[in-house]
Amino acid sequence: MTVRTTGLPAKTCAVLLAGGLLVTLSPTPAAAAPAHTTAESGNPFVDGWYADPDTVRYGDRYWVFPTTSKVYAEQTYLDAFSSTDLVHWTKHPKVLSTPDISWAEYALWAPAPVERNGKYYLYFAANDIQNDSQLGGIGVAVADRPEGPYKDALGKPLISRFHNGAQPIDQDVFIDDDGQAYMYYGGWHHANVVKLNPDMTSLGTFDDGTTYKEITPENYTEGSFMFKRNGKYYFMWSEGGWTGPDYSVSYAMSESPTGPFRKIDKVLAQDPAVARGSGHNSVVNVPGTDIWYIVYHRRPLGETDGNHRQLAYDRLHFNTDGTIRRVEMRVRDNFADGNALGWKTYGGTWSAGGGRYRTGSSAGGKALLDTNFADLTYDADVTPQGRGGDAGVTFRVTGPGVGPDSYSGYYAGIGAGGKVVLGRADGGWTPLGSHELAIAPGSTHRLRVTAVGASIKVYVDDMTTPKISVTDSTYGSGATGVRVFGTAASFDNVAVSPAR
Repeated sequence: MTVRTTGLPAKTCAVLLAGGLLVTLSPTPAAAAPAHTTAESGNPFVDGWYADPDTVRYGDRYWVFPTTSKVYAEQTYLDAFSSTDLVHWTKHPKVLSTPDISWAEYALWAPAPVERNGKYYLYFAANDIQNDSQLGGIGVAVADRPEGPYKDALGKPLISRFHNGAQPIDQDVFIDDDGQAYMYYGGWHHANVVKLNPDMTSLGTFDDGTTYKEITPENYTEGSFMFKRNGKYYFMWSEGGWTGPDYSVSYAMSESPTGPFRKIDKVLAQDPAVARGSGHNSVVNVPGTDIWYIVYHRRPLGETDGNHRQLAYDRLHFNTDGTIRRVEMRVRDNFADGNALGWKTYGGTWSAGGGRYRTGSSAGGKALLDTNFADLTYDADVTPQGRGGDAGVTFRVTGPGVGPDSYSGYYAGIGAGGKVVLGRADGGWTPLGSHELAIAPGSTHRLRVTAVGASIKVYVDDMTTPKISVTDSTYGSGATGVRVFGTAASFDNVAVSPAR
């Protein structure tokens, strides 16, 4: 992180730039701050398989530097992504590649960005060394611009050996308020902290003359990350196996950047309704605010390949005592980014643009998210275009295919012919309820479904009195999505959450 707030009163904000310069800024106006609850335009927020994201703010742009999530032999380059609003992302391909690093061959992992004295540094791990006789470890590259190109600064690793049992991988760089830079790193269930000298390419020593200080907390596996808020140091790490559903994030707090760090809680873990293998995170603050986001990777529920990981972010909330609340992986999509990442279509023609997800008329074309909700509250803005047919939401869906009723699950829709409908499909259609309602072609209506056990309720615009209320226990859980039948339509502001 190159921008750190110091916890001053709300009317002022002291910011320490990575070069050690302390400046006072007015807080970002509330209206301009991206106070999202999550990636409101959908997770994943960028396209492709990526992992281990580190996040930083340079000037007015947020930057994400991830690992390219492929088999080790193909992990030979690093991409970056930047955004001014955490919605629209620009891809910067191959900001660093192994041809630019004389000693690196593959397994280019966990880039950690930081700026100092007008130079941009990118720390990385390479070669996945298994012992001290192999060439590899943690290196550092440097560039004149955030997007690179980055070049190897040393011609050799900065850390090339195992110290205190820590594999030299998964580094994070943090610059404290006094200008001292630290690097936190380590795999194989051991974590170290080292001091970086002002040149950012050599290691300093601690007061006792040592270079490597072990700070391993309980259940540490890998993925170190450090940030500071209101004078407290927060050390985060990943637990479990990176290919398994138990991959997760825990944290500790300390009065010192070197610990001691005692585990407080697990803050991010898999959600069987949303994603698995959620871990290896970073944290970013909106300058001038107390708005924080956790950026991490996760594996879609339908993916079994360990490298099929995607980038996501959610809001990070703090309790009054400074501890962190457990993160809820929210499902949102307002299509403001102009894409429909994460959606899979079955029939029909679908496109995202102008802040909506659109489809032409078809006999049952649908688009689904890779979710598995049981009890849920599902909201969407639905705009049917024609007088015939209907458009709406599907839920508890399994076995989807192309065809009018080629899925198992429920559907609730509205039609410009003047009707709200609810039914279930399983290769055929079983009506469960309907309600007459004046709906004009091209008009947008808020559609809500609540499903708790066998109780299913459908609301339109009025969220206090359901238009349809039935009892049906045929389907217990499944994916969520949108669907049309005999009309073109558009969808917006999709939000799915567990029913409470």
